[in-house]
Amino acid sequence: GFPYSYHFFWGADDVARNFLGMWQSVETNKKVGTLYIDNPPGQAFSDPKLGLPAGISGAGYQEFSAGKFQIATDDFTNQIALFKNNGVDIVSGFTFSNHWVTLWNQAAQAGFKPQICTVAAAFLFPAAVNALGDRGDGMSTEVWWTPAYPFKSSLTGQSAAELAAEWEKTTGKQWTQPIGYAHALWEVGLAALQNSDPKDKNSLRDAIAGLDMETVVGRVKFKDSPIKNVAVTSLSGGQWRKTKGGKSKYELLIVHNGTAPFIPKQADLQLLSKLA
Repeated sequence: GFPYSYHFFWGADDVARNFLGMWQSVETNKKVGTLYIDNPPGQAFSDPKLGLPAGISGAGYQEFSAGKFQIATDDFTNQIALFKNNGVDIVSGFTFSNHWVTLWNQAAQAGFKPQICTVAAAFLFPAAVNALGDRGDGMSTEVWWTPAYPFKSSLTGQSAAELAAEWEKTTGKQWTQPIGYAHALWEVGLAALQNSDPKDKNSLRDAIAGLDMETVVGRVKFKDSPIKNVAVTSLSGGQWRKTKGGKSKYELLIVHNGTAPFIPKQADLQLLSKLA
């Protein structure tokens, strides 16, 4: 239905596999408390057949769902009470960083201390974890891209680490995950232009559809993709950990690479109780 629209990224099912892979690496009571923003991504993640709930139940974990919440919500006491009363060890779902800061502060006030917090979207940027102060140590998340990814740019030849270092030197800020995709967008776009008549929309469309290339975020393969017009990219699982004398307070370490074994694992997932 969208013959000229193309997308390269990962899906909610990839996130679920990485979340479960991280959880299965440690001992917990397998009780998972979930909550989701009531928006399109939150609805995708909470889908009972294709989202996180299916992965949770399929792997033998028990979900205690607090359901969806409105984006303007700033009181999570009911959700926290549900999780605490059911002895939840793992908190997951889909929230933005501002929601998590509020929830995590309210959890401390209520004496709720889960062993794992693995939440989609909430911990995408370093600022989100920094906003938690010392209590940001151990937050875990899906990982789009990091300097540790073993890929190079098809345009500049820079490694992921070199691209991140250039960003930090130029901006004075810590690298962020979307940098890799912002760069790869140019790689894919220019490759399509080089392989087509850019004045002919059908030629350009066909060039994108036939792409199979290596980028700074890894392989982007539209050709023969099982999902029409979509190239599924690599995803891993990571945990934000305090640095020891580093220039940044936290660093994101790869702790699960089960869906992308070519991405080097940097550490093991640690329970929050062991980091306290």
